[in-house]
Amino acid sequence: MTEMTMKIRQELDALEQEEGIRILYACESGSRAWGFPSKDSDYDVRFIYVRPVDWYLSIFDKRDVIERPISEMLDISGWDLRKGLNLFRKSNPPLMEWLDSPIVYAEACHTAERLRQLSSQAYSPKASIYHYLHMARGNYRTYLQGEVVRIKKYFYVLRPILACEWILRKGTMPPIAFESLIEALLPKDGELSRQIEELLIRKKSGDEWDDQPRISVLNAYIEEQLASLEQAAAQLPGAKSGIDSELDELFRDLLREAWN
Repeated sequence: MTEMTMKIRQELDALEQEEGIRILYACESGSRAWGFPSKDSDYDVRFIYVRPVDWYLSIFDKRDVIERPISEMLDISGWDLRKGLNLFRKSNPPLMEWLDSPIVYAEACHTAERLRQLSSQAYSPKASIYHYLHMARGNYRTYLQGEVVRIKKYFYVLRPILACEWILRKGTMPPIAFESLIEALLPKDGELSRQIEELLIRKKSGDEWDDQPRISVLNAYIEEQLASLEQAAAQLPGAKSGIDSELDELFRDLLREAWN
């Protein structure tokens, strides 16, 4: 166990004590989970938690998110279980990615495992592709329009575009690892793959904050994909039949398990 992993687990333990909660699942999100962290990348820790039964027996709406200020390379936030399950039934891609994270810090009551068993029923290709398409469009418009751009921003456009392409070809939730998307979707000996591989090397070595002239091959690919993906997304099927009763049952099960 690394020193940072120990620190993260200590922080999660402290959160349980301070907030009176039980953390059911905690994992790494962001660039470390995606497989392209730089030397100074933050640790983006995300978790699902549950409160005591009486907290839910109220006529009032209550805050269902816990966030801590970013400090010492740690960005920690979490969702209440009921919020998480409501987002899961809507095929929320960030939550689906958490369940697929290769870096898990905590799991109680087999929470992630039980959600993964229901994921194929909850998954909506249309909701997922629109999420990634919105992300790609927004990041491209904000960060990659100038003559000089920041290296790291290419990844925050390329990854969601490749995720969209995966959804169109496979009809399933895309893998969380960026390099798995490249290997599956791009020609290995093409100029596009070569440019992305060079950027990956530079980002991992710590050059991610460097500014440089925009890369015409990548910008052309991005613009072409954004246009075609918009048309393709509209043709995808919507959500499948509901799993509300299963999620209600899961909520009650996890609530009992967490506090018994």
